[in-house]
Amino acid sequence: MEVSSVSFHVVLVVFALVLEFNVLAAFSQSVDSDFTFTLPSGRRECFYQTMKKHASLEIEYQVLDGAGLDVDFHIASPTGEIFCCTIVETEDGDYMFCFDNTFSAVSEKIIFFELILDNMETDEDPEDWKEYVHGTDMLDMKLEDIMVRVYQDTINNVKARLSKSVHLQTVLKAFEARDRNLQESNFDRVNFWSVTNLIVMVIVSAVQVFLVRSLFEDKRKIRT
Repeated sequence: MEVSSVSFHVVLVVFALVLEFNVLAAFSQSVDSDFTFTLPSGRRECFYQTMKKHASLEIEYQVLDGAGLDVDFHIASPTGEIFCCTIVETEDGDYMFCFDNTFSAVSEKIIFFELILDNMETDEDPEDWKEYVHGTDMLDMKLEDIMVRVYQDTINNVKARLSKSVHLQTVLKAFEARDRNLQESNFDRVNFWSVTNLIVMVIVSAVQVFLVRSLFEDKRKIRT
């Protein structure tokens, strides 16, 4: 019975460790940050981010306001390679990403972008945990300890999903701001052209009245 109990504890320990490291691998460290800035007409703004090997750099951006709601974008690797996509697998070094508004001579742009960094924690060896476990220490782990680890993994899972929800809400907020600015711009344009058409109609009506009256005027001179 003692041998069976020891074997059962060993199986539980191995199961807990495998479960823990699988969850950590599935939900690796992710760093999110978002910024909003104004890009003047005829200008280009660049930002830099230091990355590690085998990490992931993802950038999501939206033009919130400005004529055309468009802007040129690219990512440059430390070796000078240019990427037009918004997701790249990185190497060690500084990555540069630029927003280009040089094609617009008069319209500035308000730009929102979110920076998502995945797999940034690469310095630790997944096997390092073994050096902290010695001899019979693994057998001293109780079933309660294993359940605590499972609960912690569940909490980490929920935390990762909540972070994803916050990310989606931030992106939706950017979409909402862009659509609101577009609607306000369209509203201003409709009002402008409505007033312009009204003024033109008044002028045309006045000219027509003047021409009609001139047709009935008696221009003959009366001689005495």
